[in-house]
Amino acid sequence: MAFEFKTSRLVEFNETDMAGIVHFTQFFRYMESVEHAFLRSIGHSVVMPGAHPPIGFPRVHASCDYRRPLRFEDLVELHLLVAEKRTRSIAYQVRMTRLQPGPREEVAVGRLVVACVAKLPDGQLTAVPLPDSLASVIEPAPAHLLAHDHFHPRASQHDRSN
Repeated sequence: MAFEFKTSRLVEFNETDMAGIVHFTQFFRYMESVEHAFLRSIGHSVVMPGAHPPIGFPRVHASCDYRRPLRFEDLVELHLLVAEKRTRSIAYQVRMTRLQPGPREEVAVGRLVVACVAKLPDGQLTAVPLPDSLASVIEPAPAHLLAHDHFHPRASQHDRSN
């Protein structure tokens, strides 16, 4: 059963703004790319055209908390965790961590919630259960991995209570 996926990438120049840091919208693209890579790693795709009716996974929620800036040519790790698996949706937590240049530090934490929908012949979308072939190979990550503070051993007690 899969509950996490990691990949890394270099920040491209076209992802930065006039201040030389990654534009905030790019973090949502990073989350989408790691979700697609996760699904491919378990033999699936965000689009399932072979299903009848066709099945897709539109986003119903997306958020991102920014901690530190990323800059051109920084190496960033994208760590996706399955936060929750329901009958008709999946929630992901995505941690973005600068690996190089050092020191290693978390730069953002995002959340995506995707619904499983079927596209009916009339074009309408309707929520449907996750296909068994997908639901049977993913599970929620262990709680200790989803807890945000596991990454920050230096955090003060005050920081942990907020």
